[in-house]
Amino acid sequence: MKTTLKNLILAALFAAMAVLLSGFSIPVGPTRCFPFQHAINAISGVLLGPWWAAGAALTASIIRNALGTGTLFAFPGSIPGALVVGITARLLKNKRHYAALTEPLGTGIIGAIISVYILAPAIGKETALWLIMSAFLLSSVPGSFLGFALLLAFSKAGWFQKNIGRSSV
Repeated sequence: MKTTLKNLILAALFAAMAVLLSGFSIPVGPTRCFPFQHAINAISGVLLGPWWAAGAALTASIIRNALGTGTLFAFPGSIPGALVVGITARLLKNKRHYAALTEPLGTGIIGAIISVYILAPAIGKETALWLIMSAFLLSSVPGSFLGFALLLAFSKAGWFQKNIGRSSV
């Protein structure tokens, strides 16, 4: 129960950070490039695992859309990245901080395919895979590196051990 409450609080904080930082997005075609979302996906995927990280990304996408700081592409542009990082982090165990670098695979590849072949036709838009993939990668690559760098910095400072209860990230 205590772990569940801690994960819920951290997921809520990550979603809140994504919403608060969403003013720093750049419109690219039908999407908005938002590297901070991908940094948050990278960190939450490593710390919380796939389902909590995806829940934080889903929550942030819903709120951003409601506030007008996101588009419908926020859903496939964030949730798959969080899932891939979380799954990879579980597989890597002791070197799980490297999973942060897989966020572009989830967002830039899987999310782009979902956007072009499922979301865009469903909302009556046509878009090229290369355009969405470019926009998602333009956002997710620097975001994943930022998340990776933050994970390393916090880990070296011992912050996770003191505040999260995990000795290595």
